[in-house]
Amino acid sequence: MATPQDSSGTPPTAIVCVGMAGSGKTTFMQRINAHLHAQKEKPYVINLDPAVRTVPFETNIDIRESVNYKEVMKSYNLGPNGGILTSLNLFATKIDQILNFIEKRSVPDPEEPQRKPIKKILIDTPGQIEVFVWSASGSIILDSLASSCPTVIAYIIDTPRTASTSTFMSNMLYACSILYKTKLPMILVFNKTDVKDAEFAKEWMTDFESFQAALREEEEAGSFGGIEGGGMGGGSGYMGSLLNSMSLMLEEFYSHLSVVGVSSMTGQGITEFFDAVDEKAKEFERDYKPELERRKKQREEDKLANREKELGKLMKDMAVSGEPSTRKQPVPDMDTLSDMEDEQEDDEGDDEEKEVDDEGLSTRYKQALNESGGSTKKEDDYSFARYLRASQMNI
Repeated sequence: MATPQDSSGTPPTAIVCVGMAGSGKTTFMQRINAHLHAQKEKPYVINLDPAVRTVPFETNIDIRESVNYKEVMKSYNLGPNGGILTSLNLFATKIDQILNFIEKRSVPDPEEPQRKPIKKILIDTPGQIEVFVWSASGSIILDSLASSCPTVIAYIIDTPRTASTSTFMSNMLYACSILYKTKLPMILVFNKTDVKDAEFAKEWMTDFESFQAALREEEEAGSFGGIEGGGMGGGSGYMGSLLNSMSLMLEEFYSHLSVVGVSSMTGQGITEFFDAVDEKAKEFERDYKPELERRKKQREEDKLANREKELGKLMKDMAVSGEPSTRKQPVPDMDTLSDMEDEQEDDEGDDEEKEVDDEGLSTRYKQALNESGGSTKKEDDYSFARYLRASQMNI
């Protein structure tokens, strides 16, 4: 499918919101949706959470209209997470239709000239983050979007719950795994800044010594990781050493992220968030898109090589490649040996003609396979068999 573009030639940017349950992801979706409407830039909104009861914003595509989550659980005898995963799998089979809808809305409509092409695509995902990020359906959806338009991951973090060094580091490791799993540009969104300011988190990400000081303070106070007392105090313990090591390791990881603090309740930081989205969209075109195209080209080359390999095996099995058959020949009786020697001279001429015919057939078959795009469908196999019979070949 062609990359959808508006009248200015710029494709829309897809923002995929992921986050832990309770991080305020759906409220954040509502806020950025309202912000774009206020800016007269109506977004294209997609809900991928089949288990949500109500969605506090208008959607263009809702998975609940295509897949009944409760019926999926009953039909396949699944639990809540299995029902969400299966619903996503069923919905992913329609990804081509979704991309067609997006493409139509990304260009001016002659029938509705007053309607502006979309510039932002907002996608809400299930609260069970691993069901989307690490599932086959999630990969299909993200890869399909990334092949059509710039795609940015917005990882929503509950700021008040990240105040301790251990929970902060857990969130950073989770973000790291999502970044390297999706291979897409990411924005860390520290939500609920109206409850707790996110400056401490930004400082921990940019100043290693600041994080070390906070870690020592928690250990000395005996409240390391939110646990009072125990063997964690006094600046010793396995967890303290582990967090020290991980904070050093993640310094390079932090440099690839954009960090914004927002409040979904008050709207604070939303403008900075969209500024980060625009920067990440440029980064996608500059750094990520060439890598995606390289991987796509590699898959096509592997597919072509596999097709040639299968063609060679087919030719060898059917003995049309000119190579001698590996089938074991019966040992002739001594009484008929002299008769076979007499017939051998007569067969030599026929064998030469057969080799020429086989080589010509192999060439014609390869040419026909290339013209047809290398299809391996069953009906193509039948047509090939008819072609051999028409050529009076003995298989």
